[in-house]
Amino acid sequence: MLRWLVLALLLGNLGYYAWSQGMLRHLGMVPVEQAEPQRLAQQIAPQALNIVGQGGAPAAAPASVPAPAPEPAPTDSASAAPAAAPGLPASQALAASAAPAVPAPAASAPAVAAAPASAPAPGICLQAGVFDDAQADAWRKAAAALPEGSWVLDRARLPGRWMVYMGRFADADALAKKRNELRALGVSYDRPGAALEPGLSLGRFSTEEAAQRALTTLGNQGVRSARVLQERADTPVFVLRLPAVNAAMRDQLTGPLRPALAGRTLRPCN
Repeated sequence: MLRWLVLALLLGNLGYYAWSQGMLRHLGMVPVEQAEPQRLAQQIAPQALNIVGQGGAPAAAPASVPAPAPEPAPTDSASAAPAAAPGLPASQALAASAAPAVPAPAASAPAVAAAPASAPAPGICLQAGVFDDAQADAWRKAAAALPEGSWVLDRARLPGRWMVYMGRFADADALAKKRNELRALGVSYDRPGAALEPGLSLGRFSTEEAAQRALTTLGNQGVRSARVLQERADTPVFVLRLPAVNAAMRDQLTGPLRPALAGRTLRPCN
């Protein structure tokens, strides 16, 4: 029963759609058109219709915006005669028109401040040393051409140094034998310097007391025949200081003045 009802509703909807779209026109089944053309034919002079605003006054028609007037063409100030001012005699007006136009003063351009000249880069402080008396004299002679005050030799003191020393040995075989003994005891060593060859240094110390304590410790480890000696006495020395080294001075230091540095390395000041 429900299926027949659904089928009837579907057929009814299809029939209504065909009728509303004019598909059944050939069967004489069309919807009535809702139009009244006769009312348009009954209008009398519709163009004379005027809309009356509130209060009975006719509404004003919107004013048209006038087009902007064209700008006058530029004329030469020398050839164009100005209009005479009211009350000015004709002769004076003619003289005014013949007078050359005085140009308006041009706006002064903003003053541009001159860029300051770049200052030379400040030099850096460098030092080298130490120099003994002979090396200091050699530097003074070589640096005589440098500007006054560009360098100074500061006096300093090189403190003495003590060494726990073994040697001198009779030959290379005796030196090699002693090295083997020290390695067996676990004692480190190094070369003492050309003035004390052939021999062995078992340590360098800034004071004699420190060297003596080290010798006692080595004796407890089984080291024999070692002794303490002064490797270097207190020595007055010089430290070269250059307060403001610029590029030009650096070229001299790496060029003609390089031998006078006696192999010393320039480093920043302390």
